Amino acid sequence: MALKRVVLAKPRGFCAGVVRAIEIVERALDLFPLPIYVFHEIVHNRYVVEDLSKRDVIFVNSIEEIPDGAVCVYSAHGVSPHVRELAKRKRLRQIDATCPLVTKVHLEAIRFTREGYSLILIGHPQHEEVEGTMGEAPMQLVSSVKEVERLEVPNPDKVIYLTQTTLSLDDTAQIVKALQLKFPKMQSPPKDDICYATQNRQNAVKDIAGQVDLMLVIGSQNSSNSQRLREVSSAVGVPAHLINDETEIKPEWLDNVEVVGVTAGASAPEEFVRRVINHLRSLGASAVEELNAEDEDVHFSIPQELHGTTKLAN
Repeated sequence: MALKRVVLAKPRGFCAGVVRAIEIVERALDLFPLPIYVFHEIVHNRYVVEDLSKRDVIFVNSIEEIPDGAVCVYSAHGVSPHVRELAKRKRLRQIDATCPLVTKVHLEAIRFTREGYSLILIGHPQHEEVEGTMGEAPMQLVSSVKEVERLEVPNPDKVIYLTQTTLSLDDTAQIVKALQLKFPKMQSPPKDDICYATQNRQNAVKDIAGQVDLMLVIGSQNSSNSQRLREVSSAVGVPAHLINDETEIKPEWLDNVEVVGVTAGASAPEEFVRRVINHLRSLGASAVEELNAEDEDVHFSIPQELHGTTKLAN
């Protein structure tokens, strides 16, 4: 059996939040004195970070690493009020590249705490987005059905759950079901917290899974939404591998494989999809097909302060 076809998932790759975050850093490079500091990776993609690092962008994991008065861009994953306060004390020029859909979860946390709810956050420990959200208000974090069993909240009769935006729809549904059994009066957020791009990319993987023997997911290991795409494929019985680029494709993966599915996480550049396709063509794939789906028509505006064209002084 030899490789014959490649099926591309659609949508795939950059979402509106990632496009906005990268554009914010690009504008900051044009407008402000260099270097520009970014708190955490602007998005979870190795190549995006490496490219910006070559252009006077310095990525830090602590506000203390940034010189007083410098420009600080917050990553797409959001930050806690504590981080903002530290930045204020250092007189940093703060530019917020937080995805608006993450900001929505932050605002929900503040609102429901004020209304007297006990908050439960479904998410992955130590992920930057989770750390930022949990800094907004008291809440309990759960990442599995098993953890629900030992969960305790201050007011079990008035509970609401929120979620990290980049989770697996199916895994989250199982945790929500367990929470509902434990807290029968628990409420859902007014609108689903898992973002449109995460949902669409997971659905696209499911749509092509029945046509392929193997799924390649392009994205970085620390990208939550990319990891979820790999898991979604595996859950429906299609072996999947998460790769940064074509150089990580192992020949043995393609043994007895005729059709390969290809998708990309929300922070993975389309350039790497093209490189993977070209590599698969060199291995014998003669046909490349793309899933028919509507284009995502979502755009998030950038902060007003970045609309200028003149370089600003310190």
